[in-house]
Amino acid sequence: MAARQQALGLPRSSRCAPPGPSPNGGSTDARSALHERFADRLAVDPTLTRRIVSYQDNKAAPGLRWLKYKEAFSRVLVERCMDEVQPTAVLDPFAGVGTVPLIAAARGLDATGIEISPVGVLAGKAISHAANGLDRAGFEAAADSVLREIGKNSRAGERHSFRHVPITQSAFSPETEAALARARRAIGREPSAPLRAMLELACLSVLEEVSYTRKDGQYLRWDERSGRTLRARLNKLNKGPIPTLEAALTRRFSEMANDIEPLKRAYGGGTPSLFTGSCLELLHETPDDFYDMVMTSPPYANRYDYTRTYALELAWLGFDQDQFLALRQRMLSATVENKSKREELRDRYGADSLLDAAIGMYERQAALHEVLGVLRENARELGNPHVIRLLEGYFFEMSLVVAELGRIVRPGGTVVMVNDNVRYHGEEVPVDLILSDFAEQAGFRCARIDALPRGKGNASQQMGRFGRREIRKCVYWWTREDG
Repeated sequence: MAARQQALGLPRSSRCAPPGPSPNGGSTDARSALHERFADRLAVDPTLTRRIVSYQDNKAAPGLRWLKYKEAFSRVLVERCMDEVQPTAVLDPFAGVGTVPLIAAARGLDATGIEISPVGVLAGKAISHAANGLDRAGFEAAADSVLREIGKNSRAGERHSFRHVPITQSAFSPETEAALARARRAIGREPSAPLRAMLELACLSVLEEVSYTRKDGQYLRWDERSGRTLRARLNKLNKGPIPTLEAALTRRFSEMANDIEPLKRAYGGGTPSLFTGSCLELLHETPDDFYDMVMTSPPYANRYDYTRTYALELAWLGFDQDQFLALRQRMLSATVENKSKREELRDRYGADSLLDAAIGMYERQAALHEVLGVLRENARELGNPHVIRLLEGYFFEMSLVVAELGRIVRPGGTVVMVNDNVRYHGEEVPVDLILSDFAEQAGFRCARIDALPRGKGNASQQMGRFGRREIRKCVYWWTREDG
């Protein structure tokens, strides 16, 4: 690491600071020991920016700009990492819209993405269709057919109506509701599966724009014109003029048509395999030593509920309330609503020793249990005591994910992971170090942990009570040991 710091021009002071004292009077001995163990591999990389490790750099990228999907990292970071690794078979087990498998397939590699949200999978497949054989003239004709149908003054019928769940009720004006039903009717008549995917994504991608809602973190804020009873003043907004569905789709269709040729150049080298499902289920079905690179960014342990963030989009895809709840529970535990998956995973794995190895990794992790112990002692003071269950579930499930990666990554292969540390009740949870410890127990060597020059701030409630302390955002590099 010292040589690498010198090559990057990093002074020794750029090494990341050890954990500060517990604001609750608890021990930080285990966290300090874990930091000391990885200190020579943990350093600031001044070439990393939040724009590179997040969706921000994709806002103008062909295809990736079609859907506002913030849970992603940039094409720039993916290309940079693949250039360094030079892999032949690549997996992203939390694939989002498929940036990693799309780029890997374009390079002629064996490319796989697993994503539990059908919203992301639809986007990835539409981009791949556009890049691999879709005809622009054919797309424009199909898009014009949808626009003509929307313009008709007719009822589309009950089976084409938007199926609301409680969280989406009253999201659209009656005129927009009727237009959405006509658009769905037109899409259903399209015989080409690739064109249907493109048209479906176009409609899904403008739902927020034509609604009375706006995404704000994991929540939807509401315009008062919706007529909903809004409990908190912070949830209210005035979106100003809201475009018609026809106007919004006209712009999106034009953007998509203009992107087709650039997409052929960017991602036209091959078609990735994109699977809708949980990696907690699908990794178990993957053969040993199958991939030589995994690049991913799992959900963070930050209480974000993506079924709320993408409520409109999931409802458009036909999810009812029971399916919303089921999807939330199947996702990697990152919300206070998640219940333990341990028994379910025991049923799935049976006598497989890999689950027992993951349980051992989780139970031996002293720094994690140090944090959990402090939080349990202060449970009555927590804003939501279920954050304890959140952290238990998150790290248990990630121990299993890491154990599976240790099995399916070839000797000499690489895992690159982007993740944030978190802080609850003033207690910092060193996610980067805990997961890297899991990795080393699973047969990897943590080669380095690259931290961004600027960390993430704290929630205002925590800053007011416990002071400001930046939380690390990092890119981890793990190499599978030979033999």
